[in-house]
Amino acid sequence: MLNAAQLARIDLNLLVLFHVVCDEGHVGRAAGRLTLTASAVSHGLKRLRHLLNDPLFLRTPKGVVPTARALELREPVAEILARVQGALGAAAPFDPRTSTRRFVLGAPDAVLASLASPLLARIGTDAPHIDIALVQLLPQTHELAKEGPWAQCLHSLEHRELDIALLPLRAPPPRFAASKLYDEEFVVAMRKGHPFARSRSEAVFCASKHLLVSHRGDPRGFVDDALEKRGRKRRVVLTVPSFVMALDFVAQSDLLAALPRRLVEQHAARLGLASAALPFKRKADPVQAVATKAALRDAGVAWLMQVLGSLFARAK
Repeated sequence: MLNAAQLARIDLNLLVLFHVVCDEGHVGRAAGRLTLTASAVSHGLKRLRHLLNDPLFLRTPKGVVPTARALELREPVAEILARVQGALGAAAPFDPRTSTRRFVLGAPDAVLASLASPLLARIGTDAPHIDIALVQLLPQTHELAKEGPWAQCLHSLEHRELDIALLPLRAPPPRFAASKLYDEEFVVAMRKGHPFARSRSEAVFCASKHLLVSHRGDPRGFVDDALEKRGRKRRVVLTVPSFVMALDFVAQSDLLAALPRRLVEQHAARLGLASAALPFKRKADPVQAVATKAALRDAGVAWLMQVLGSLFARAK
């Protein structure tokens, strides 16, 4: 434990520096974010290493990686800085009725399509001066597979590039807080009158032509994995980069597509769509509103989390 003399030598700037280096994993990038020189950042880290008697960061060819001690300190330091921000901002408490803040929300396009209208209606009534930016989030594959498909999105939350992300995550890492909004299941979407609507067999499903939503153009998805386990396969004749785009193609063709149920139901009447259950069992995906625990100490972010939860309260 640090004594009083040691505590007196730790200023807030050192904690900010530590937090940014943790986020960036690189001294040079941290220096750029802090508008300092790399040598100034290195000097600050040297002071912290001396005070804490730990290397804190180890150099690698790609930057720096935190030691076990630094990892232990990462979340507490983030919470300390959030508390300081909250205390300094206490003179002007957040009031949604008068606030002119702008919040950035990220989600896959199918979630955005379900979210946009009810959220804008609520914001227009309860917080008429607040602005919202909706950002489409895409899952990462290949290089980030070990960390999970949404690792980059969680990284954006930690960098405060996003205030809240709405993601199909079952268990985010402990440094994040999550509020379940609803369970999303996939259905087979088709135009009304499609042959599959009359004979919903696995054989007819596999014999039909299919559309797959794939932002990388990969013609294989979870449907193909499930069919392969059953000794079957299908033909994907078209891939498109978004779920919303898929709706129009399905409505105007004989293509089948596995799409989120909420999205299909929302546009079924307008586009003349029908839907059916998948020819195999699949667990629903829990869509959760995710933010860092440090960010939730911001009264505005906490308020927005509550708004999102209330919008989907009946869908849980």
